[in-house]
Amino acid sequence: MTESTTESTPKADIGLIGLAVMGQNLVLNMDDHGFTVAVFNRTVSKVDAFVDGVAKGTKVIGTHSIEELVSALKRPRRVMLMVKAGPPVDAFIEKLIPHLEPGDIIIDGGNSNYHDTMRRTEYVESKGLLYIGTGISGGEEGARYGPSIMPGGSPDAWPHVKPIFQAIAAKVDDGVPCCDWVGENGAGHFVKMVHNGIEYGDMQLIAESYHLMKEGLGMTPDEMSAVFAEWNEGELDSYLIEITRDILAFKDEDGEPLVEKILDAAGQKGTGKWTAATALDMGIPLTLIGEAVFARFLSALKEERVAASGILSGPTPRFDGDRQALVNDIRDALYAAKIVSYTQGYMLMRAAAKEYDWNLNYGGIALMWRGGCIIRSVFLGEIKKAFDRDPALSNLLLDPYFKEQVESTQAAWRRVVARAVEMGVPVPAMSSALAFYDGYRHERLPANLIQAQRDYFGAHTYERVDRPRGQFFHTNWTGIGGDVTAGTYQA
Repeated sequence: MTESTTESTPKADIGLIGLAVMGQNLVLNMDDHGFTVAVFNRTVSKVDAFVDGVAKGTKVIGTHSIEELVSALKRPRRVMLMVKAGPPVDAFIEKLIPHLEPGDIIIDGGNSNYHDTMRRTEYVESKGLLYIGTGISGGEEGARYGPSIMPGGSPDAWPHVKPIFQAIAAKVDDGVPCCDWVGENGAGHFVKMVHNGIEYGDMQLIAESYHLMKEGLGMTPDEMSAVFAEWNEGELDSYLIEITRDILAFKDEDGEPLVEKILDAAGQKGTGKWTAATALDMGIPLTLIGEAVFARFLSALKEERVAASGILSGPTPRFDGDRQALVNDIRDALYAAKIVSYTQGYMLMRAAAKEYDWNLNYGGIALMWRGGCIIRSVFLGEIKKAFDRDPALSNLLLDPYFKEQVESTQAAWRRVVARAVEMGVPVPAMSSALAFYDGYRHERLPANLIQAQRDYFGAHTYERVDRPRGQFFHTNWTGIGGDVTAGTYQA
């Protein structure tokens, strides 16, 4: 039977609502670190099943109502929601508020949209309570043994949850927790959203590398697994490279590679799309992550692609050169494009910090991502060092280390993109990353022609290189347009 409590004898350090696998694993993680957790689930039978099952023998307290959960908590009460993002979060907030007192804390640990978290923080604070929206990355295993945790919201809440969050988080560099305060209102969920966008980019780049080796070089899954194992020993050492190695080596019941039996239609939960949409709203060229999202959309058109494959023509992938040299080039191209992915992600975070007046610790964010999360990698340590060298660094590509890394790999990167085009193997993320790099390093782009076109057909005006910025001009290109101009704005 579940243990219960009364209001006169509160025992729990924190309450958690939502006993799906992530919620259960976080509870067990907290229990391992000496914290007493009270739990509740809308389907109350799950409470008994959890407490009498995997949580048997722990200090976990099972409760069967919101009232019982709240009465079990020490003050200030801390209640963490691990429920589906969207309306369920709002519904539980409304159920909790009547039972809480000023200074109590509601925590949303789901994948909420940062706009919702900003709204909820303001609302909950208006009731005299405190609110935290925290990104949690690492999947089921991370939740159980140490995730990356990215909290934001009401600053006054942080000291009350810091001991718990930093205790259960993953540790790097001799015990440094992969958890620290990110910023006010929606900052935590924003950083988690960007994390997920970068995750989309990393996964697409790895998939393109796999596709090039499979279609272009005719390599078997076992051969590719060995390549990824070797890559995981160098600068590409990361969780996603590691699991790709394992996936490619995994055999189905008949002894054949399981990966080749999986339907090539990728799913998504929306956070990558949020990242790309936010970049569009803020005017940030998040091209690689955008292409990664669109690649998933294209993969989902399976039936259309099957039909098109019998109608549309293109080159047959074939490579007659030095196979190992191309594999090495693919490794370098993957690394260079990965640098661009993180560069763009950090550009977006800088734009958001300016938009919402957040004081983001960019090096600290890299440290939070070093362990526990899906994009954890050795690579992130170099990002931390870059911001240690220059906290005001405007772009990762301008850091001496990353500048040298891209310069040393870009010849291979260009060869891979060119070869992929020749063979007809799509590499949207790698090629868009290269286009971004070339665009960013060009002092002058052809946008002057675009501005002339806009002024010609719509009198949208333009600036001149021989005049100060901020002065706008219009030309009567045809002699019949007159001098009336349209308004000017920037996205």
